[in-house]
Amino acid sequence: MKKYIFFAAATIFANLGFAQGYQVSLQAPQYKSGIAYLTYYMGANLNVEDSAAMSNTGLAIFKGEKKLPGGIYVIVFPGKRLRTEFLIDKEQKINISADTTDLLNKTVVTGSKENILYVQYQKFVAQKGRQLEEERIAFTMSATKADSLLHEKNYNQHNAALNAYREGLIKNNPSAMMTALLKAMKEPAVLTNNPITRQDTINNYNYYKAHYWDGVTFMDDRIIRSPFFLKRLERYYREIVPQAADSIIKDVDYKLLLARSSPEMYKFLLNWLTDEYINPKYMGQDAVFVHLFNKYHSKGLTSWLNEKQMESISRRAYMLMANLIGEKGANLEMIDSTGKPSALYDVNADYTVICFWDPNCGHCKEEVPRLDSIYQASWKKHNLKIFAVLTPDDKDNSKPEWVKFTKEHKLNDWVHVYKTKAMEESDYAAQKPGFRQLYDITLTPTLYLLDKDKHIIGKKLTIFQMNELLEIKWKPKP
Repeated sequence: MKKYIFFAAATIFANLGFAQGYQVSLQAPQYKSGIAYLTYYMGANLNVEDSAAMSNTGLAIFKGEKKLPGGIYVIVFPGKRLRTEFLIDKEQKINISADTTDLLNKTVVTGSKENILYVQYQKFVAQKGRQLEEERIAFTMSATKADSLLHEKNYNQHNAALNAYREGLIKNNPSAMMTALLKAMKEPAVLTNNPITRQDTINNYNYYKAHYWDGVTFMDDRIIRSPFFLKRLERYYREIVPQAADSIIKDVDYKLLLARSSPEMYKFLLNWLTDEYINPKYMGQDAVFVHLFNKYHSKGLTSWLNEKQMESISRRAYMLMANLIGEKGANLEMIDSTGKPSALYDVNADYTVICFWDPNCGHCKEEVPRLDSIYQASWKKHNLKIFAVLTPDDKDNSKPEWVKFTKEHKLNDWVHVYKTKAMEESDYAAQKPGFRQLYDITLTPTLYLLDKDKHIIGKKLTIFQMNELLEIKWKPKP
């Protein structure tokens, strides 16, 4: 009797365990073999969640013991040419009957109330999309002003109907997943349709930025499994937020704080922000990456990363910490070509350009003489000096080529320095960071611009970018 009770209890718990999982059944009679894939949106990609073989009756079943996170999912049919979308939220036993001759109108999804709204929405949007495209084409081909006005009017009416449909869906289904998705897609209203003054434009920007995320809650993991969230995120941080590092840091800390109760959202945001700013588009934004490392990665708040990923992030952060814009550049204590000590901090100038270069580097052979030309023609008279560091790419002795190059090109006004192998080995033994780490030198030539007090005000600029920055600094103040 006890044995019977044990097996009965085990069966009940097994059933409960399965009830906590998911099952997606696909019926597609057009396919008698092949592999179908259950995928989900994550950023710009479709990630594979599961796969299943098609039976000879056109049936494939995807199932798992754990519930799937909510979001927009996609079944990719065998051959990977066709696919159909559906929603997964609380209801996790879903049946899909698909007819590939007309996936939009002949696909039936049952077992999920969320998908009733989603299918209706897809059909309405497809219809309005065709009408909008027809009116757009007709407008471009209009022969008269009357025709143009007519098609413009029709286009606006269809667009208004589409927006009204979305608003009605949101209003009538406040707790539906479709509502959360539509709110997340919704563009903020424009404060002033026809800005006239500069202040109108500023007000429009401030209003748009303040309301950009009105429809999005960063405590809802479902919206990251959609094709639009990443695009919205990219636009915000690349176009809407002021591109100064301090502004970005303040904003990302607030977003990550909001997302702390939603593990998948938090993970998605921190991963994307790390990738975005580890090699930023604009000078100075690497400070955002260093901040993310100091406040999150180094504190153990990214447990999902493996050892190799953490090592890569840590190494990059340590390469950047000493050379952030606004920080004082590390002193470089070296020797000149005659063997006399020469240090960066000994250079007395209003501005100092540090040039890390190698006489055996083909690009350096072109750029270094150009650097001297612009230095002689313009920079020198502004009390700017060049501190040139020999940066050999290999372990061979480059000193003869270095001395020969500087003499042939008459780089007489530069401060030329290097470190012997013995000096580098001594630093390594003492665990002192070398100049490559201190100034993040991975390529040559690399240029830095320092002010009178040796604060970094420009880094990794081309000669022309360096000149533009200096001209701004030297421009008389009104």
